[in-house]
Amino acid sequence: MTPDRILSGRRFVRCTGIDGPVIAPAPQSAPIGVYIHVPYCARICPYCDFNVYARHQNEHGDYVESLLAEIDLIARQEPDREIATIFIGGGTPSLLPSDDIGRMLDRLSSQFSIDHNAEITMEANPEGLEADYLRNLRRSGINRLSIGIQTHQARGLKVLGRAHKPETPIRGIAAARDAGFDNLSLDFIFGWPGQTDEDWAHDLDTILEINPEHASMYSLIIEPNTPYQTAVDRGILVPVDDERVSGMYEATLDRMAAAGWDHYEISNWARTPEYRSRHNLIYWRNAEYIALGPGAHGHLNGERYSNIRLPANYMKSIGAGTLPIAETEAIAQTTAIAETMMLGLRLTTDGVSASAFQQRHGLAMTSIYGETIEFLRSINMLEWHGDSLRLTRSGLLIANEVAERFLDPVLPGR
Repeated sequence: MTPDRILSGRRFVRCTGIDGPVIAPAPQSAPIGVYIHVPYCARICPYCDFNVYARHQNEHGDYVESLLAEIDLIARQEPDREIATIFIGGGTPSLLPSDDIGRMLDRLSSQFSIDHNAEITMEANPEGLEADYLRNLRRSGINRLSIGIQTHQARGLKVLGRAHKPETPIRGIAAARDAGFDNLSLDFIFGWPGQTDEDWAHDLDTILEINPEHASMYSLIIEPNTPYQTAVDRGILVPVDDERVSGMYEATLDRMAAAGWDHYEISNWARTPEYRSRHNLIYWRNAEYIALGPGAHGHLNGERYSNIRLPANYMKSIGAGTLPIAETEAIAQTTAIAETMMLGLRLTTDGVSASAFQQRHGLAMTSIYGETIEFLRSINMLEWHGDSLRLTRSGLLIANEVAERFLDPVLPGR
């Protein structure tokens, strides 16, 4: 999953434009994540608003060479940083040859220190999971696969514009297990047009029957400027109403809890806590990560930045020997505070630690948000769990609205 999607959280609002002093950069000794964006797909799903391109096969080789050069360029600016996680997302990274995936990881290891226990994830489509390819990926260093299944219903796959058949992921997962992958994450979508409660119950049953180590389950959002938005505007598609989507989410909470899964983030479940996505936790904890590839978003040294989106222009910039950065934003103290709260509240088990908040921002959480917290507690949207503030079950159902209460912090004395 791309960092820009994590930051918006599908339900959360990105916090920008808040004035205030710029926060100090994180210590250079702190481990970081790396996100690599592969902007190519065989076809573009009608609900997708990511920075992706279809029918650009002739660019793939040049893209890989440019990415390797970008790793060299960023390493000159960020020497001696230890990498704790790597996530290769897209797009469809599994369109690239396994040798090219290996070259990316080799170049990173030659330029940075990579933790010997690093979590190294690659996204893949079910139809790309062939035995030889998977074995080569595993040998290259990929130790976690994130597989975009979306639904196990044939009708749902057609509605979502997916190319695979319901049986395809089952074969691919078996091949991945045979190749030595013992950490698999499955992506599913609920709330697609025409989906029934029974459809979603069947998908939940399928997830538990497959028994992966991790599952991400998101409600479908009709994004602006997508074919789905056009179809809704023309009355061709009718979105599932919010009440039914909430019912599907509550059914998910109940079903996964009954099965003993660890619900650690609003839309993410781990079979046991050790399988939580360590890379995505970097985003939710508002920590630092390097962004590589066209349109990728990063967070380093007190700044957020985004790369040039169009692959041709991205490659042109690197060919000229310059990092392909399109925009940078110095993170103001109030912005950092708001994002710590908005992102941290996504962590359903951990929430936002008051002591960690004070250590990071030099201010007590309650000195900034005391009235807001007490109001939201009084209406059962938030609760204290020891040192941590977290969403209640009622708060989970309207997480976006709760998060927006933390958008505009007023610092003491201002």
